[in-house]
Amino acid sequence: MKKYFTELFANLSEDQIEDYHRTVFMEMEGDFAVAKRAEYYQDKLRHMGCNVKIGRGVKLLNPQYISLGDNVTIDDNCSLIARSEKGITIDDTVSIKHGVYLDTESATEGYISIGKRVYIGTGCSLHGHKGLEIGDETLLAQNITITPYSHKFEDPTKTIISQGGFSRKISIGRDCYLGMNVSVLWSADIGDGSIVGSGSVVVKPVPPFSVAVGVPAKVIRKREGLQGKETK
Repeated sequence: MKKYFTELFANLSEDQIEDYHRTVFMEMEGDFAVAKRAEYYQDKLRHMGCNVKIGRGVKLLNPQYISLGDNVTIDDNCSLIARSEKGITIDDTVSIKHGVYLDTESATEGYISIGKRVYIGTGCSLHGHKGLEIGDETLLAQNITITPYSHKFEDPTKTIISQGGFSRKISIGRDCYLGMNVSVLWSADIGDGSIVGSGSVVVKPVPPFSVAVGVPAKVIRKREGLQGKETK
């Protein structure tokens, strides 16, 4: 029986062998591999704080445009795609769960900024065409999509992709909670202290300290005792 991969490995160049071993360590489980991944990225990221944990199969595109604060945890199979110099900034004590996808999209204007002690649940897909800002201590449940872009499609004689679209910076305030499967579109911001119910589609701004639910999301009440207070 021909040892195909053994013979293939024997003929790799030094750079190809380095790529091979890097792939092995990026996929390896255990505390040793976690520590070595952090050590590897220490001089490749724009900034890397203390006690950062990077899981298996994590993809960091243009790490020189990515900043990670202290005590950041990035679970397995996440992707951080920084296409512009504005890049991706993740502040202290942020938890990014399995399979999260962050993409600045634009190579000039796009960026994503995530505040302190933010939780981003499994399978979230967050985009920053002209900017996405998430305030401190905000919680995002599973499978949330935030996309600051919407295609134009008014002219049926042209392809949709050729008609361009609408885009703007989106802000998610401090101490918000977005339930499972929420979608936030380009036309919506969410104010401090607000709650968005599971499965909602947010197409208009949600005022601070509001509870919004539905498709499209509508404010059903204020959070009693909190409206009007200043956030610190």
